[in-house]
Amino acid sequence: MMNRMTYVVPAGVLTIAVVLSSVFIVDPREKVLVLQFGQVEHVIQDPGLYFKIPLIQDVVRYDGRILGLPTDPLEVTPLDEKRLVVDAFARWRIADLVKFRQATGPDGVRFAQSRLSQILPAAIRQVLGAVDSQAILSNDRTLLMNQIRDLAKKEADSLGVDVIDVRLTRTDLPDQNLSATYDRMRAERDREVADAVAKGNQQAQLVRATADKQALQMTSEARSKADMVRGQADAEANGIYAKAYSQDPEFFAFFRSLNAYPKALDGTNTTMVLSPDSEFFNYLKADGGRTPAAAPVK
Repeated sequence: MMNRMTYVVPAGVLTIAVVLSSVFIVDPREKVLVLQFGQVEHVIQDPGLYFKIPLIQDVVRYDGRILGLPTDPLEVTPLDEKRLVVDAFARWRIADLVKFRQATGPDGVRFAQSRLSQILPAAIRQVLGAVDSQAILSNDRTLLMNQIRDLAKKEADSLGVDVIDVRLTRTDLPDQNLSATYDRMRAERDREVADAVAKGNQQAQLVRATADKQALQMTSEARSKADMVRGQADAEANGIYAKAYSQDPEFFAFFRSLNAYPKALDGTNTTMVLSPDSEFFNYLKADGGRTPAAAPVK
């Protein structure tokens, strides 16, 4: 009985070990290849519990998710020969497990990333070298990024890899060109400011000259109208004086003399030297009612 138990226990343990080694679980984030003597026997892409032949078949697991790959800073030369430094980021995934295994061998993802690190810069240089720097530095680079993606996808197909997307994360001038570019931009802005100031001064002078011309014209017209009105008023006044004089010459002479006295004697320090029998004082005499020999001085 003891001898039988001696053989049964190890056999049971061995059986459990064999069963456990033949069972494996596929995670939803994985893709699995079952290899038999190094050759692909099964491709498993669905999660679940699976079995393999122990010691004969091996399970190789690959990441089934979308993977990212940033590129190193890359210097490119567009059509206008203004060098730019470009950073990119690619998203890729394993599309064909069998082809991927054959192309990358046991290194798998590491080998694929190494190859993509060579494919992406070549595609970037090819696409960006066919356009000018303004197109690369613009906000809308979707067309360029799609072209880079398509080229990289075509080259990566032999690896069993699908390049899903490529994004240009940075497009800048090299450090040695930044200062020269800033100086040129500053000079251009200074020139634009100087042109704007010169145009403003020219327009200001034009406006000022136009205003002076209009003011002179308005002043001349106003003076002309004033002289015309004044002439008409003087003519009307002379007409009234003439009419009044013709109606009563003596009263008209008296009225003009009365107006002449305050005008002549106006002021605080007025001195007049006249002859006692001057006609200016005819209406101040006792017989001022007589008709003067001549009209009083105005």
